[in-house]
Amino acid sequence: MPFAICNEIFGEWPIETAFRFAAQTGYDAVEIAPFTLANHVTDVPAARRAEIRDAAARAGIAIAGIHWVLLKTEGMHLTHPERAVRERTARYFIDLVDFCADLGGHVIVVGSPKQRSLLPGVNFDQARDSALEVFRDAVRRGEERDVTICFEPLAPAETDFINTAAEAVCFVQRLESPRFKIILDVKAMCSETRPIPDIIRKAWPHFAHFHANDRNLKGPGFGDVDFRPIAAALREVGYAGYVSVEVFDFAEGPEAIATRSLAYLRQAFGNPG
Repeated sequence: MPFAICNEIFGEWPIETAFRFAAQTGYDAVEIAPFTLANHVTDVPAARRAEIRDAAARAGIAIAGIHWVLLKTEGMHLTHPERAVRERTARYFIDLVDFCADLGGHVIVVGSPKQRSLLPGVNFDQARDSALEVFRDAVRRGEERDVTICFEPLAPAETDFINTAAEAVCFVQRLESPRFKIILDVKAMCSETRPIPDIIRKAWPHFAHFHANDRNLKGPGFGDVDFRPIAAALREVGYAGYVSVEVFDFAEGPEAIATRSLAYLRQAFGNPG
């Protein structure tokens, strides 16, 4: 399995510098948070997208895809009761698919807890139907551009809309598209009652991306989560996508986070690099 790292870990570094460091450290890919480039992907022109794609190629590293896609956007919500808000969000997800494809990426991770949680007067069934309608045209665009939208189950402390992998699988299956899957995230799975390896086995083949982190919000190997049974379960089901380092506590600094996380993953996965 190839290893990736999310670029917001590198803070204010130019993305070209982050590409070079990630490649030199031994990562196979970088996963980009659009807010590190602009508040809206529509503000990143075609020429700049080509520059980013070419910079990654020069560094010898792939662009896995994008995540944190609604951070710093305004007026976006997946389950909003107002049609105009949902339509604006639906159009933006099409823009996100094009942005991801233009960079050479193939995966869009959708967490966005604040932009999906239920608003007053909206029940779960209404929210589910609204969110599916928001995604429908973007998923079709993903089919055209070889981009998979991965919906992320998140802990109840973060959102009240889709908290478990099983719920997320039921959700994405409603659109019946190979370009609408889920993502599994170790931190999020720690909130479930089942062991993480069991969640992995049950969710396969409906996940297309994997985030590696710890329940303490740090990188893999920085806490008490044992990744060896996680690696075994991923191998068992035949997962061959990216295992991507995503952290939320940057206290150790980008160099230490990147190097120590990769060293631990290589050890846990039995991959010396």
